[in-house]
Amino acid sequence: MHPFDDSCQSPVGAVGKITVPVPADGPGEVLVGLRGGSEVFAAWSTRPLAVNTRVVVTDTISARSVLVEPLPP
Repeated sequence: MHPFDDSCQSPVGAVGKITVPVPADGPGEVLVGLRGGSEVFAAWSTRPLAVNTRVVVTDTISARSVLVEPLPP
């Protein structure tokens, strides 16, 4: 791997915004600033989250799915 290759950078700790509501029993979608751009991930949470809620990624489920928690207002 090239020393400047950040393709394996983890989204954990990144801040994002919910773009598709996260229901109590399924995924929504979050837009996260990552690797010099923005990436979309399937978002899971322990509670429902509305569109435009600012969140932090707390863990990864797979390469394209993450666990998120809302940031304090």
